[in-house]
Amino acid sequence: MAKAVRFYETGGPDVLRYEEVEVGDPGPGQVRLRHVAVGLNYADTYFRNGTYPIPLPNGMGVEASGVVQAVGEGVTNVQVGDRVTYTGFLNTLGAYSTERLIPAAPLIKLPETISFETAAAMTMRGLTSSYLMRRIYDFKVGDSILLHAAAGGVGLIVSQWAKLLGLTVIGTVSTEVKGEIARAHGCDHVINYSHEDVAHRVRELTDGVGVNVVFDSVGKNTFMGSLDSLKRRGLMVCVGTASGPIPAFDPVMLAMKGSLYLTRPALADYIADPAEKAALAGELFDHVGNGRIKIEINQHYALQDAVQAHRDLESRKTTGSSIFVI
Repeated sequence: MAKAVRFYETGGPDVLRYEEVEVGDPGPGQVRLRHVAVGLNYADTYFRNGTYPIPLPNGMGVEASGVVQAVGEGVTNVQVGDRVTYTGFLNTLGAYSTERLIPAAPLIKLPETISFETAAAMTMRGLTSSYLMRRIYDFKVGDSILLHAAAGGVGLIVSQWAKLLGLTVIGTVSTEVKGEIARAHGCDHVINYSHEDVAHRVRELTDGVGVNVVFDSVGKNTFMGSLDSLKRRGLMVCVGTASGPIPAFDPVMLAMKGSLYLTRPALADYIADPAEKAALAGELFDHVGNGRIKIEINQHYALQDAVQAHRDLESRKTTGSSIFVI
């Protein structure tokens, strides 16, 4: 019997339940997939706590890797025995499971150079990093970025990718230990926001100019400081709200702070086109497969320990990527 983590009401980590589930035969456009590893992402907590409303009861998780066990009518992009990975949003909910039915469309074939564990740790974070580095801004050698949560899963990938592009990386962290991790993965400068003023320090490091781009996954607590860290006509990229939603503000403020640009991108819009998804995944797999970008899996959990995994994630105890091993 297959196992899955499901939830019947929104709330804290304790609403998650580890249960036996029936997995039938795939219908048209579906496959039956046996998972080997499952990704743990901060976005999972948004589904669980109701920030992202979904019908209940429902499954948890949007990212995993595994082996195709059966294919339904009309499926042509994968076949039985293929090694695959996936990430998405509503169309991939239910990843916290040992086996499941899933639409075939989101599946990405894994090259032999990428392990199941690495795939589960990096598909969402890696594709996010890929579009942030290759689609959001026309980076040039010598440009600078401010990267919040630099020791997190996305942060470690972005910082390594940024160095490949010749960028100067200023990363923020909450502890000295995380600062050392960030430095080891490409951050040129590290700011501990627990006791340093981020915007002030950024101005010092950039001779008063500011950075070209800020990648802010924290949200409410860092938003104003992020804006104040940008150079004139710089770009603010809101990629998450770990500290809470960004309060409403008058867009005139962007003009007053230097004619700033602001975007709130979503991965789904950068992988909706199959050709673009293949291009982003291909570049990611090439960097990782050839060792130019290393994926740090610093936490491993059993699927039945999902409650503890969510507690660790929300209390900022984790660094790098976290996965469930089936």
